[in-house]
Amino acid sequence: MKSLNFKILLILLVISNSTFAQEDIYKKRVERYQAVWQKLIPRYTKFQFAGSMGMLSLGTGWNYGKDHWETDLLFGLVPRNADRHAMATFTLKQNYYPWSVPVGEHFSLEPFSCGMYLNTLLDNDFWVKNPERYPKGYYSFSTKVRIHVFAGQHITLHLKRPRRYNKSISLFYELSSCDLYIISAATNKYLRPKDYLSLSFGLKLQIL
Repeated sequence: MKSLNFKILLILLVISNSTFAQEDIYKKRVERYQAVWQKLIPRYTKFQFAGSMGMLSLGTGWNYGKDHWETDLLFGLVPRNADRHAMATFTLKQNYYPWSVPVGEHFSLEPFSCGMYLNTLLDNDFWVKNPERYPKGYYSFSTKVRIHVFAGQHITLHLKRPRRYNKSISLFYELSSCDLYIISAATNKYLRPKDYLSLSFGLKLQIL
């Protein structure tokens, strides 16, 4: 009888230890998933006017690397005009801010920002590779995707009493150009900066 009780107790201890071990593994997995999910949640909302990505673009993004880096996902709109119907654009943008300088109690200035972005027109009238109706090599560039580089400045207002969905507000401007414009500027000396540079303005609402 004593031997049977000992075996039962031993089994219960094994089951108990196994249950605690499984709970510990489960908690660690939950914490790991929560940490990953926290990183995937967008940190801000951004609006941008012009910049060769549409008349107005709206999107979201993530800060990281001690807030020196940002990645944006933006959807834009090219309004209808006399020559073409309205079109949507998609932009993947990478931003870099080397410095942030405090200005007073609630402001900071990013005196220099730079980066690059890929922009594409979400329209079947444009293409990445030459359509079959054109001879091979007829177009040496894509009409659908453009690679841009830019530089600009930001000024940020850090809210004294941050709201749940708004910690700071940033205003910025950027000067940009794309691969095709840069090649044209290098091979056509008569072009002026206004012919190959694009000025844009934007607003960023920091959420997290």
